[in-house]
Amino acid sequence: MQIRGKCRGTRDGTGRIRVPLVFVSVFWVYVTGVDLLQTTSTQAALSAMRVKTVFAPWGAQLIEHLVLYPVLLGCLWGSQRLGWRPSARRVPVQFALGLGFSALAAPSLLLGELCAGDVAAAPHVAVASLWRAAELEGSLWLSSVTRFLLAYAFALALLWACRMGRALREGETQAASLRRALSAARLATLRTQLSPHSLLNLLHTLQGQIGWDPPAARELVAKLGEVLRELLCASEREFWPLEAEIRFAQQYLALQQHRFAERLRLNVPAAAGLPGVWVPSLILQPLVENAVVHGLRGHHGAVSIRVEVAAAGNELTLRVVNTVARRDADRAEGIGLRNVRHRLALHFGERATLRAAAQQQGEWTVEIHLPLLGVDCGAPSL
Repeated sequence: MQIRGKCRGTRDGTGRIRVPLVFVSVFWVYVTGVDLLQTTSTQAALSAMRVKTVFAPWGAQLIEHLVLYPVLLGCLWGSQRLGWRPSARRVPVQFALGLGFSALAAPSLLLGELCAGDVAAAPHVAVASLWRAAELEGSLWLSSVTRFLLAYAFALALLWACRMGRALREGETQAASLRRALSAARLATLRTQLSPHSLLNLLHTLQGQIGWDPPAARELVAKLGEVLRELLCASEREFWPLEAEIRFAQQYLALQQHRFAERLRLNVPAAAGLPGVWVPSLILQPLVENAVVHGLRGHHGAVSIRVEVAAAGNELTLRVVNTVARRDADRAEGIGLRNVRHRLALHFGERATLRAAAQQQGEWTVEIHLPLLGVDCGAPSL
């Protein structure tokens, strides 16, 4: 693991160097091409007017730019190492680096003419002393310094733009990691809020059986153990198959049916015939709990609870419907619905919706629409 991390760090470091180097190199090739094109075209126009050679030959200019290229890289490297703060001390040094690079343009052109063997073609730089050149052609030398100083400033700006862009991308990556960590923490908090709530309801179910029907209570203890095992498994997973979600809802509702006997009428689809898709673990648990609690509250008649599953296109629909007393039809949204809504938003954003409303025939319907996630694609990640 340490070797792998070291290799990754080496690749990252190489990438940090390679990208700015490519940009600066392309920029310098552009500057070289523009300078050669400009001087060549201008000299051609002057030659047409029978004006003698004014500019150095293109070969000498090419050598000039080739000589200045490593100097440019060295000055840019020194600028990056130096930084800009404190500005009172760093800015003058940064300017001196650019000025030193620009001042080497004239000697580099002289070297290019010497290498090209055409010193006489441009007598304004064909002298042995730089100071002598400055005395003879001071304006041309100053023009050369100014031109290459601007080129250096553009290269420096390009390099700092690359650095700032990389820092921005790294900041965005870090922010995305923090958002994912925050989402995972919020989801874990939501699951810890749901699991104790489920446990308390199941214990109340068992308590109601111990006093007057011990055999039924023992049977409930065994079933409660199965439910708690599934609950523990689900609490450690973000997603699990829809089959497991429906099976857990069946186990929970079966416990409640033991407690309330003939008062609950259940209609839950068979797990074997469900589509092979993933759903957030325990996403139906708060809904079936609410169906039992709010369905039984307010009257002593039978309560019908049904769970429906439908898959169409790229959307999965989960629906929990229960009968309610007339006065309980407009109840407020509780912790269970809020948790489900928050979990859907964290997992899917606007691609998932939850609707809860009373129907005209005395039923309360909670409907979830979420993206269809196939089991064959593997477990989805946050």
